[in-house]
Amino acid sequence: MKQFYTFILLTGITILSFNTHAQSFDEPVEYLQFISDEHQDLTKQMWKYTKAIAHGKSDRNVKRKREKLVDMMQESIEKIQKAGSYNKENDFKQKIINNLQINKSLMNNEYNKIIDMKEVAQQSYDKMEAYMLAQEMADQKMEEAQKDYETYFDQYAEKYDIQINEQETDLGKKMRISGEVFSHYNDTYLIFFKSNMNESYLMKALESGDVSAIQQTANALKASAEEGIAQLDTLSAYKNDKALINATKKALGFYLEEVNTHVPTLTNFLIVNEDFETIKKNLENTPQKKRTQEMIDAYNKKVKEMNEGVNKFNNTNNILNQKRQKFIGQVNQTIEQYLDKHIPND
Repeated sequence: MKQFYTFILLTGITILSFNTHAQSFDEPVEYLQFISDEHQDLTKQMWKYTKAIAHGKSDRNVKRKREKLVDMMQESIEKIQKAGSYNKENDFKQKIINNLQINKSLMNNEYNKIIDMKEVAQQSYDKMEAYMLAQEMADQKMEEAQKDYETYFDQYAEKYDIQINEQETDLGKKMRISGEVFSHYNDTYLIFFKSNMNESYLMKALESGDVSAIQQTANALKASAEEGIAQLDTLSAYKNDKALINATKKALGFYLEEVNTHVPTLTNFLIVNEDFETIKKNLENTPQKKRTQEMIDAYNKKVKEMNEGVNKFNNTNNILNQKRQKFIGQVNQTIEQYLDKHIPND
């Protein structure tokens, strides 16, 4: 099972400093600060959710953090509903509540569905592609909701002539970076996954001994590996870190070596084996008195070819297994190192 990740698009939060101070909702500035504090608390929980995904935490732990985030959103909705508003103006208040409800719905529905899609994404390239597309669509909705929140916030501040000094926090910076890091990972992993799936189809064809299916799946693997290498050459590395690109390119290079050099050896053995079974069956179905020297010679010749073929077949499989373990292992290890390197763990 190869590792892959889902992520929620997290936008930066801001430190808000106002030109006045108030002690109650009798002043609009305090109400704005109240809303800002609620938003920052949710953003901190989003960061914990992202960290759990980025640093290889268990799916159960990630699920718990998502559920906690949903609970916090509901608590914020209820808190804002009960808190009243400045001068009994409920328009801004309702917009913020609606915004939180949209975010809650996204986490409760779209992102929950994404978790379900993750469980089957490894089954095919189409399912993996659909899984990543669902991520992108959910993230886009989350980003749009964040933009709406900022618009409502700024409109309220402008209405009451409240001066806001916006400054990206350390937490906001980490969250912004995590989105960029995951974006590069997803682009690279999908290229790898396409060829990885094609190789799994090739392995099934080899296991079944279907020479026609072997040729078809080998051609598909060759095409996807060549296409993938070309795509990797066009990808921009995150902060000039080409580790993911290089590891993926080596894995695709292994797939090309497998198809061009080793699959013909495996296929030839299967053809020899098929011929041997035909000659063997023909000889066994012929009474001994009617067996010709030509039939016996043909059988003995195939036995020799079979013995030589078995050795080549086994040696080739051993070589492929060792290289597969090496290059696929490097991809998985590089993913872990890449995320650990670029996404903070504090």
